[in-house]
Amino acid sequence: MARNPYTDLPDARFWRRAVAGVAPFAVDPRPAAPFPILPTDRVATGGSCFAQRVAQALRDAGYHYYITEAAPAGTPPEEAAQRQFGTFSARYGNLYYTRQFVQLFDRAYGAFRPALRVWPREDGRLVDPFRPTVEPQGFAHPDEVEAAREAHLARVRDLFETLDVFVMTLGLTEGWRHRADGAALPLAPGVAGGVFDPAEYAFVNAGAAEVTADLRGFLDRLWSVNAAARVILTVSPVPMIATYENRHVLESNLYTKSVLRVAAGEAAAGDPRAVYFPAYDIVASNINAGRYYADDLRSINDAGVRHVMRCFLDTFTPDEAPRAAAPPIASEFVGAAGVICDEEEIERSVA
Repeated sequence: MARNPYTDLPDARFWRRAVAGVAPFAVDPRPAAPFPILPTDRVATGGSCFAQRVAQALRDAGYHYYITEAAPAGTPPEEAAQRQFGTFSARYGNLYYTRQFVQLFDRAYGAFRPALRVWPREDGRLVDPFRPTVEPQGFAHPDEVEAAREAHLARVRDLFETLDVFVMTLGLTEGWRHRADGAALPLAPGVAGGVFDPAEYAFVNAGAAEVTADLRGFLDRLWSVNAAARVILTVSPVPMIATYENRHVLESNLYTKSVLRVAAGEAAAGDPRAVYFPAYDIVASNINAGRYYADDLRSINDAGVRHVMRCFLDTFTPDEAPRAAAPPIASEFVGAAGVICDEEEIERSVA
């Protein structure tokens, strides 16, 4: 008989055995995976900038990284990258906060048609307010924006209905919404298009209850069209680039990540089709003493990504499934080249 409730718990439950007594690069807080990912599974991604690092790591590991909105045949690779073909599984751009996921689904299936249709840029060109950076050259006419949007949303429907695994990376709780109908925007108006008018646009900072409800709402929507879909929720370890709250950005960042971490865990609980994976916990934990951040203390270096993906592979890849060899863990003690982060437009817009 156990002497107390903790007597026979595994080593992973104890800080000294699983953290303090382990080399930082060997700490492995993997969850008990409720499902495997097979090489044939169609694995899609969406979310913040860090989702792009995850997508590349999935490709490198031999997973079937699933894309339903590919570049037109003959598009030069450089142009395809600039227009964000393949950056995510569909060209929705960065989905920083949870209301965007919900409304993306509802827009794709005709349940929500925002009043906001186009944003003008300073150069006279037009952009889609819900993905303002996917077409660097912009559009000449509102009809072109509408046509591109409808084609995109068709590919989003294809994605949701046919994916096997969706990796969602949550990045922010702060955001902007159109006051007319609550349409959630990836960037504040005036940063990459549009004109900021506080009478027309509202700043929001979601709390844990709202984020949890959004996540559960999105999951219910996804499962309504794809009951077999499996979802991996993660929180981006990349700090926010700026806060609109009247406080230090460090405080706002800790609030944001704490809310997202709590909500992701709560939303994933209780359904075997969803699981929280601790990418944020691995990178941002004090055990690494900042080793996984570049000099800007924001970009995640390659060692951090390798540690996350090694744990990811060990969690979700069955032992018998073929996969690319992981790098030796000793190499994990740089850079975000090629990662598109719409949030960085904030800094460029105020420089």
